[in-house]
Amino acid sequence: MSPDAEVRSSSERGTSETEHLAPGIEVAARPGIADRLSRMIQLPTVSAERAGRGPGPFEAFADLLVELYPLIHESLERERFGDLGLLYRWRGRTAGRGVVLMAHFDVVPVDEGDAWTFPPFEGRVEGGWVHGRGALDDKGPLVVVMDAVENLLAAGFTPARDVYLSFGGDEETFGGAARLIAEALRERGVEPWLVLDEGGAVVDAPLPFVRGKAAMVGVGEKGVLTLRLSARGEGGHASAPPARTAVRRIARAVERLSPGTFPARTPSAVARMLELFATRTGGIPRRLYRLLSVTPWLTARVFTAMGGEPAALVRTTVAATMQAGGTAANVLPSHASATLNLRIALGESVESTVRRVRRRIADRSVRVEVLEGDGPSPESSTTNAQFALITTAVKASYPDAATVPYVMMAATDSRHFHRFSPAVYRFAPLDMSKAQRASIHGVDERVEIAALERGELFHRTLLQRLE
Repeated sequence: MSPDAEVRSSSERGTSETEHLAPGIEVAARPGIADRLSRMIQLPTVSAERAGRGPGPFEAFADLLVELYPLIHESLERERFGDLGLLYRWRGRTAGRGVVLMAHFDVVPVDEGDAWTFPPFEGRVEGGWVHGRGALDDKGPLVVVMDAVENLLAAGFTPARDVYLSFGGDEETFGGAARLIAEALRERGVEPWLVLDEGGAVVDAPLPFVRGKAAMVGVGEKGVLTLRLSARGEGGHASAPPARTAVRRIARAVERLSPGTFPARTPSAVARMLELFATRTGGIPRRLYRLLSVTPWLTARVFTAMGGEPAALVRTTVAATMQAGGTAANVLPSHASATLNLRIALGESVESTVRRVRRRIADRSVRVEVLEGDGPSPESSTTNAQFALITTAVKASYPDAATVPYVMMAATDSRHFHRFSPAVYRFAPLDMSKAQRASIHGVDERVEIAALERGELFHRTLLQRLE
């Protein structure tokens, strides 16, 4: 443990007969979860602006957790990793493989030109909702974890296994806090039995013709890759341009990377998702979903034709996000570049993706440089005890929701764990409408207080049902 570890050993608390609560015992949830989230939102932990804002909001957030969750800080071991990593250890009744519950407390910037209904860092609680940046991504999911643990501690509960709470303050900038925590646990011989991070949510009518709610649990996530294409050419006056300028080379390279650059294939999680959705439809849609669930090649073609999110589920995507080159309107730049963001499909790798990009560009004068890359995760099982436990916790907190696997298209901090933990899942137990999901990284982010209460129940059930 690092020198700045804050340790409260469970042996110092002694053992009472109420510690070993039966899974079905009722634990009282303390009031005020909305106010606790509000106070978290009021701290502008914008990781992309940390250099300008300074470390103050991040340190204040760590201090706020101490204030809001006194039992956790009396009973659990707390360790700091760098400036932005927090790891809590709740010792269980046995020394078996533990559970890692993850969240991050940094948020993305707010565009000053966007018209928010309430100021994004006010943390307004109104009309049964908590409003503000981070309400869904990811302080809402963090508060329900902390509340669940605090409530169980208040009832004298001890989990069956060790429970680790892993929180990072730089997830939105692909920082290293979660990586440091994962590496430390691996070096200590901790192979988690279950890792659960942000990801899917409880959604209504997730696909056309599908009825009811579904708890979408990410059983795998696509990899992320950032490439820079660069080219050099003859500079000079724009009045007499050569046939092939640096800008034109880059433009042609980007144009050659069409949506069809990468082959489509259907992950088993998507096939299982369609199989489950078939049970929630009728007539022709039911037959269609059943057909797609058993014909991966057809699913890949249909989803590709649909474009957008369905297409992204079955193939690697590539998008040019930044371009640079030139100093004046009438001067040919001698150097031009474009930055590409790729999301690598399951079953591929960083290396195979780069090779295909180079082949498709087919121009040796264009340099392809890897700026950052993480391969996709393997798919975690949907037939093991871990997924069954998640399903049980969903049933307790959202009785009408089916638990459905899917593939996450975004990257999460859990990617640092799947290399040594076979059961990594991505699910935030919050009810989110389509409009709410669109507000993540957007405008008017908000979460319903009732969803926070159900999210706390989800984690409380999951911890009580551990064996």
